[in-house]
Formats: sequence, structure tokens, C-alpha cells
Amino acid sequence: MNEPEQTYHVPVLLHESIEGMHIQPGGTYVDVTFGGGGHSKEILNTMDATGKLFSFDQDQDAERNIVNDKRFTFVRSNFRYLHNFLRYYGVDQVDAILADLGVSSHHFDDSERGFSFRFDGQLDMRMNKRAGMTATDIVNTYDEERLADIFYLYGELKNSRKLAAVLVKARVQKKIATIGDFLEIIKPLFGKEREKKELAKVFQALRIEVNQEMEALKEMLYAATEALKPGGRLVIITYHSLEDRMVKNIMKTGNVEGKAEKDFFGNIQTPFKLVNNKVIVPSEEEIARNPRSRSAKLRIAEKK
Repeated sequence: MNEPEQTYHVPVLLHESIEGMHIQPGGTYVDVTFGGGGHSKEILNTMDATGKLFSFDQDQDAERNIVNDKRFTFVRSNFRYLHNFLRYYGVDQVDAILADLGVSSHHFDDSERGFSFRFDGQLDMRMNKRAGMTATDIVNTYDEERLADIFYLYGELKNSRKLAAVLVKARVQKKIATIGDFLEIIKPLFGKEREKKELAKVFQALRIEVNQEMEALKEMLYAATEALKPGGRLVIITYHSLEDRMVKNIMKTGNVEGKAEKDFFGNIQTPFKLVNNKVIVPSEEEIARNPRSRSAKLRIAEKK
């Protein structure tokens, strides 16, 4: 690492999300995005002595933050396998599930992980360093159309086709192996005044593809819907419009596409009722303290 790490991750909308979980005595709770453990520690502080908390994280770095508490179980896995692991631990239903879909500050600040354009290093971006394709694999092997789709869908980049074309042309001459190689090719496409914002979008798009984040979120949302007890809460913090749309859709219609099923009388059949009709966002004070929280949106729903 090129600079000392101050904090693994500052939890976003901490008070609002824990309050939204509506923690009760003897309840069973799940934090599917353990990370620095900020939300999990606050859940444990709020629970009574008979409660249980299961926290998921696929990143081995998160294991440094494991809490020594008999009520706590750490699950080293992608949250898409929520159903399998709850069954493994003999848990049929839970009282609330929390997800903070933001990337930990730790990942952006670790030069070796390849999540940030602020450092040179390997173009990796895997949350789970033990498996899967890297960002290097993607920029060197995906065809032009597929690359353009990723940059357009996940980065919302208007020049996605140009970006893909330039990368495909450049990799014929030399493999794109490092962040430095990558930036050398794409930087000329962006004006100086918007360069940082546009590069952040490019890196976001690659990270989402590398970690199959949209597919994993879809699987987790369906598993969470099944796992919650009647009256159980689904509490999700999103940072990207596609994530937010999926979360909003499942809470309003019961599926991520937002296709509402109606009964004979025309009433929408959904497993949830919304706790907050209006999305909750960080206060100006929180954004000033933690600028990375600025795009966060919190949605809460209760299982019927």
C-alpha cells in the first residue's frame, strides 16, 4: 500500500439503517455486507443477549474485523449464497437483513487491489481474490460490443463505444496489464475538467462486471425475500441507479424487473409493504464527514 490506511470503512447511514431493522429481543439478524464491521457492531450493540447475527463477506481482508462475540457468526462467502448458508446453520427464517452495497473505503485505498485510478498496480478489482476473472482479463478478452455494453450499462458513459474501440485497438499492440497501461489508453478520451468523474465511472463499470454484482444482488434479493419472517425487515443501502432500481422493484412488486402481479381485483401482489415511501439519503453533515456517502440511498420494507 502506498499510504497508511486510517479506517477500513466508515459505515453509511448507520443510525437510520439499524433503526430500520427494528431489532427485537431474541431476534436473528443478517448483515450480508460485513466489510469493516461497522453496521454489524452496531447491530450487536442493539441486540439483547439471546439474539444472533450472521455476517457475510467474501473478501479475506474483512476477516481482520471479525467480532469476538458468542452471538456473532462470520460467513466467508458472497451474499448470493445467503439461502445455502442459512440452511447450513439451521436457520429457517430471520427477523431482518441489512445490505450496504457500497465498496469499502479499504478497497479504494489499497493500491494492490486495483479499484482506484489514484494508484498504479495490477488491474484486478476482485472482491474475492481467490476466484474469478480480473479487470485485466475483461479488457483484454471481451469483444468490442460487450465492452461497450458494460461501460454504458454500469458506468452510464456516453462515449462507451469509443472507449471500447480504443481499448480493442490498443490491446492488439500490447496486453493491458496495469492501471497505468489502462489509463494511458483511456485518459485522452476525457476532458481535464471531468476526468476524475469519468474515470470513476469507467472503474465502477469494470468492478461491477468483474464481481458480477448485479447477478449476485438479484440472487440475494430473492433469497432474502424467502428468508424473512412475516414482519421481518429488508434494509438496503444502494449507490448505483441499477442497484437502486432492483431494490425498489423487489420491494414494490416482489421481483427485480418490477413486473407487478395483480389479483382478480387488480391489487398488486407483493410480499412487502414499504416502511419508507420516500428514499432516505445522508444528511449534509454526514456527507461533509464522509464524502463517499453522497450517492447512498436507503430503502426499507417489511415482509407481509
